Amino acid sequence: MSLTPEQQALKASVLAVNDDLPIRTDKPVHSGKVRSVYWLTEADSRRLIEEKGYDVAPDAPLAIMVISDRISAFDCIWTGEGGVQGVPGKGAALNAISNHWFRLFRDQGLADSHILDIPHPFVWIVQKAKPVMIEAICRQYITGSMWRSYAKGEREFCGIEIADGLQKDQKLPELLITPSTKGILKGIPGVPEADDVNITRTNIEDNFEAFNFRSRDDIDTYEKLLKEGFNVISTELEKLDQIFVDTKFEFGFVTDKSGQEKLIYMDEVGTPDSSRIWDGESYRDGKIVENSKEGFRQFLLNHFEDSDILLNKERMDERTALARDNELPMSALMAVSETYTGIAEKITGQKIELSADPKAEIIEVLRQQYDLIAD
Repeated sequence: MSLTPEQQALKASVLAVNDDLPIRTDKPVHSGKVRSVYWLTEADSRRLIEEKGYDVAPDAPLAIMVISDRISAFDCIWTGEGGVQGVPGKGAALNAISNHWFRLFRDQGLADSHILDIPHPFVWIVQKAKPVMIEAICRQYITGSMWRSYAKGEREFCGIEIADGLQKDQKLPELLITPSTKGILKGIPGVPEADDVNITRTNIEDNFEAFNFRSRDDIDTYEKLLKEGFNVISTELEKLDQIFVDTKFEFGFVTDKSGQEKLIYMDEVGTPDSSRIWDGESYRDGKIVENSKEGFRQFLLNHFEDSDILLNKERMDERTALARDNELPMSALMAVSETYTGIAEKITGQKIELSADPKAEIIEVLRQQYDLIAD
C-alpha cells in the first residue's frame, strides 16, 4: 500500500527502533517492549551528577531511557500498512503522562521517582534502583481478567475474599491490591517459579527479603504509596470526567545524596499502557469507552477471525506469526494515536507535538547539553 504525503510524514515521526542511538556506554543496551536503556559509563554518571546537581549518591549509576512508539499487545509488537512501525505520538504521550503524575506525587509529598532529568519528550535520565519484585496492581472496578475469573465462580483474589452478586464493570466496595510477581522468583514457598504469578500479602510478609524489601515495615510503606498514588490520579482524572479503573505500579529503592535509602516510584504510572481509563459520561450511559490500550486489544480480538490465538498462551508461535505477517490498517494505528495523545493532552493541558525526526533531535540534545554522544 502506498502512503499519502500526510501518512509519510506520520511514518517519519514514529520512533520504532530505539536501541541503536550512539549514546556513550560500556554495557549492552537493554531493549524492552517499548523502552531501551543505555547505562552510562561511571565517568559520565559522576560528571552529570556533579554538573546537574542530581539528588543521588556521587557514585550512583545513571542511565538514558529512550521510549519508542512501538505498540505491544498480547506479548507481540504490531505494525501498520506501508511499513509504519508504531503509533504516531504514542511515546511522547506516555512520557508526558508519567512526568505529570510523578511531578504531582513529588509535589504532594508522596515519594520521588527514578527520573532525574527530561532532556527530550522521548528521553529520561534515570537513576539505578533496586526494584521491588512485585507488579503492584490496584483495582477500583471489576473488569478484564478479574471479571472473567469472577464469572467462572472464583471469589478469592490474592488472598482477598470478594462478595457474591457483583456485576461486570461495577465499582468495587473498596480499592483492591492484587499483586503479582515481577520476573521469575525462585525458592519462595507457595509461589510458583513463573513470571506474573498472583501472590498474597502473606506471601510478601513471610518472604519480604525475596521481594527486595528491607523489612516488614517496607510493605506498609509500599501499600501506602500504592493507595496514595492511585487516589491522586483517580481524583485528578475525576475532574476531567475520566474514571481510573485499574493500574500497575512499580517501586524500587535508591540512595540520595545524603546517603538515605528510600522507596521510590519506578517505570511509568497512570498511562494508557499501564492502566484502564474509562470515559465518565459514557460509563454513566451504560457504555464503556476506553481511553487506554484496552481499546486496541479489543480491536485485535475483533480484527482476526480466530481470536483464541491472541488469548491462548499455548498458541504463542501462531500469535507471533500473526503479528509478524499482518500489517494493521492505518486507521487502527491512528485510532490508538488519537486515544493516547487525546488523554495525554487532557491530563497535562499541553499539546503533544509530533517530531519530524525524533532520533536526530535526541542525538542533538544529548550531544549539545549532556555530552553523551560517542564520537
